[in-house]
Amino acid sequence: MTHPAQLRRLHFLNALFAPLTGHDLYLAQQIDAAITSSLPEAEERAPIDPAFVAAAAKLFERLCSPQSAHGFFHWDASADDTGVMPLFTRAGVMQGLKQLAAYPESTLLVTNLRAVQCPPTRRWTVRRCREYDDTLAFIRDLAAARSRRNANLNLLFL
Repeated sequence: MTHPAQLRRLHFLNALFAPLTGHDLYLAQQIDAAITSSLPEAEERAPIDPAFVAAAAKLFERLCSPQSAHGFFHWDASADDTGVMPLFTRAGVMQGLKQLAAYPESTLLVTNLRAVQCPPTRRWTVRRCREYDDTLAFIRDLAAARSRRNANLNLLFL
């Protein structure tokens, strides 16, 4: 029987590694096994666990070496205290888009945006939900406007 946390991890890994694995669930299970074997108590880790996300992003980045035709950029919104401010959101995403511009296919992974918008000690209010939705729309629109028309950009939010 599959543990709920493992199922969520497999969905995340399948989405993240799809450009390289072709949505092969067997390979997603192999990747999950490789990552979880390197982390303590990994069986209970959810895909939003920072250690799991960092390990998956590091592995994906290694697979997308400079010789590869697939680019990868990971923007962590919680890297500093300014993650949800529009100016700094734009700067972080633009840094990634500039780096990915050279690739015909690429993946932009955005993590911790939800946690920065509403810290665990706070409640989701109508205003916070609206600001979060606006930030998601802003990032999507920015990625659509600033990426090459013939490029295939995968935008993942976690």
